[in-house]
Amino acid sequence: MKYSELRKEVVRINQEIVRAGLVVLTWGNASAADRAAGVMAIKPSGVDYASLKPEDIVVLALDDGRVLAGRLRPSSDTPTHLHLYQQFAGVGGIVHTHSVRATAWAQAGRAIPCFGTTHADHFHGPVPLARKLTKAEVASGYELNTGVAIVDTFRRGKLDPLHVPGVLVPGHAPFAWGRTAQAALENAVALEAVAGLALDTLALQPKGAPLPQHLLDKHFLRKHGTGAYYGQK
Repeated sequence: MKYSELRKEVVRINQEIVRAGLVVLTWGNASAADRAAGVMAIKPSGVDYASLKPEDIVVLALDDGRVLAGRLRPSSDTPTHLHLYQQFAGVGGIVHTHSVRATAWAQAGRAIPCFGTTHADHFHGPVPLARKLTKAEVASGYELNTGVAIVDTFRRGKLDPLHVPGVLVPGHAPFAWGRTAQAALENAVALEAVAGLALDTLALQPKGAPLPQHLLDKHFLRKHGTGAYYGQK
């Protein structure tokens, strides 16, 4: 089967987001890119995760989104994934869920502050809130324009998408990504965890202060910087 390894990986990641408790019903999707082959693969729209098979996964060209393999309709969020791959060059996997706590922040229209080092280990600053879509953007090319709004937010904020590997779409839900599909999964798990920690922090201390920048930098860069020393070589 063409693109068999990529499709197997996309099945695995989609099923893992369910096992991680990030998805109920079919509220979410995951994709992966093979940049050397110039393709991305994504879950088909509305298909139950447990029944997913590699041949169900839809493969599309990264340059123009044309379908190269798969008989089912790709996820309705495919234009968002495609635009992010096209604009964020280092990204190799994307996970979109409606995980409860992160979605609550998105519905509240609030970025997730970095209150502690747990957050700083994965995100070099707050998890940002994307700009709102205009009425015209929603009416025409909604899913594509969701990706456009995310990219606009990162460019205006001069954010590195690999240092801040996630975003909240206002009134909607989170997206997370990484250099690989596995990294995107881990960042989606981390995003939901820090969303919950931030909610609990504000419940305990409504005037809680963000983590000082020097401590935030230390925790992020010891794992992700050029001089990173966390973990094993």
